Amino acid sequence: MRKSRILGTGSELAENKVSNRDLAKIVDTNDEWIVSRTGIETRYFASPETSTSGLATKAAKKALEAAGIDAADIDLIIVATITPDMGFPATACLVQEQIGAVKAAAFDLEAACSGFIYGMAVADQFISTGFYNHVLVIGAETMSRILDMKDRNTCVLFGDGAGAVVMGPAEGDNHIKSFHLGADGSGGKFLYMPAGGSKMPSSHETVDNRLHFVKMGGTDVFKFAVRTMESSSITAVEKAGLEVNQIDYMVPHQANIRIIQAAAKKLNLPMEKVQVNLNHYGNMSAASIPVALDEAFRENKFKKDDHVLLVGFGAGLTWASCVIKW
Repeated sequence: MRKSRILGTGSELAENKVSNRDLAKIVDTNDEWIVSRTGIETRYFASPETSTSGLATKAAKKALEAAGIDAADIDLIIVATITPDMGFPATACLVQEQIGAVKAAAFDLEAACSGFIYGMAVADQFISTGFYNHVLVIGAETMSRILDMKDRNTCVLFGDGAGAVVMGPAEGDNHIKSFHLGADGSGGKFLYMPAGGSKMPSSHETVDNRLHFVKMGGTDVFKFAVRTMESSSITAVEKAGLEVNQIDYMVPHQANIRIIQAAAKKLNLPMEKVQVNLNHYGNMSAASIPVALDEAFRENKFKKDDHVLLVGFGAGLTWASCVIKW
């Protein structure tokens, strides 16, 4: 079976920059409280006319340009998101039309903040078997649409954006080396949005009770994140046939600076070898890792033959990691 690699990356942020001080005007919080607990200083919220598919489309076009691939040559589009434009059709189908990927199949994938790596793993299988040659994987979110601006424990954490990669067949030894995916459904109650699905359809009651917003048990999620970021990373490194000390750079999910620091410490990685942008963008869920990956690549953080580790966790509860020989 052939191997896959990343051919190009791209990202797009929402339009409106929102500082901690801006949030302090509408919810009981302050800059020091947010920074000390999360490391987040600003985030970007989408304008009313901007949708998840709009952000995804812009990121996709940048990734296509970087890869030197025409949209008409894309075989499959996967959009990882928990904030789709609508229940159906898939946001990926809307992106397909907007970029002109006339021959591409398209579907959405939902694994929350782990979704982008899940999407990459799916793309890798299609490419490895020869079923498809070029796959566009996008992580895109408008989290601001599902935030309860009366809940200071969640509304300060998230932001809006999109990141994308074009994946294709690899030549030589520079390719994706391994994936590790996992889930623990018993932890679903720690991070979820109660209403809007078949279990609790939308009604006046669900709206009045603010059930269409993110609900999170922060302490439980924090403990889970620290544990799985380490264990999933180590598993992916071992599956790649490497030792932990052979990892040159880490691109983690951008949820909380303390979680990232704990994971880096466990892996003996100095923070200068870890991509961090959550201070600027907050937690963009499925968009978090691809935006950070795009920024790291464009900032020349990776050298040829570097071993790059991607790792994340999310609602589900889910986790995912990936090792790439750049």
